Amino acid sequence: MKILEIIGGIILLISCTLIIILGLLQDQKQDQNMTTAITGGSYDSAFSKNEGNTKEAILKRWTKWLMIIFFVVTLVITIVPVYLK
Repeated sequence: MKILEIIGGIILLISCTLIIILGLLQDQKQDQNMTTAITGGSYDSAFSKNEGNTKEAILKRWTKWLMIIFFVVTLVITIVPVYLK
């Protein structure tokens, strides 16, 4: 039981650290506001067709999976010791 808690804690620390790092690496989303309306800024580009292969898409995908792992491991560490008593 203690080994399960230690392994789960290590997985939580690693996933939490990686989520923070990947969150900081992601670009901020630019909102279309009055400035873009006046200046004619557009977000349509040739790269929008390959959105799944961009750095941002890869970072989002990894962040999503790490958050799922973090959530599941947190639930396992919280619920399993209650039923093993």
